[in-house]
Amino acid sequence: MSSTQLQTHVGSAGDAVAVIELKGDVTAACETELMDAYREAGGEENRGIVLDFTGLDYMNSSGIGLLVTFLVRAKRAHQQLSAYGLSDHYRQIFDLTRLDEVISVHADERAAVAAAAAAGSKDDGPVGTPGGRAPGA
Repeated sequence: MSSTQLQTHVGSAGDAVAVIELKGDVTAACETELMDAYREAGGEENRGIVLDFTGLDYMNSSGIGLLVTFLVRAKRAHQQLSAYGLSDHYRQIFDLTRLDEVISVHADERAAVAAAAAAGSKDDGPVGTPGGRAPGA
């Protein structure tokens, strides 16, 4: 299998929400690109970040690990993560790994941005954890 290096593009969706487009493969090799995109997305300035997976070609277990690292950084900054554009296969992986409990998955950009903006304005606990509880706690 040939690898397609990850390319990211960061844009603003307004209302303190950034959108990060992911194109290519999400693997251990893309850590720098993904974390640079997080910093470019405004770091702690934005209350929500949307991950656009419509250009995703491949993601392995190391890529899932990077998403968890991304999630930890966002939670520390009290930011909500939302996603859209996941294929059925990757939606199933998000379900199996329970990532969908902390990264809200949506059908389109509009819904993902709305969720990131709305959830990021709540103060009921760390982002993605209702009442501040960790998933499965």
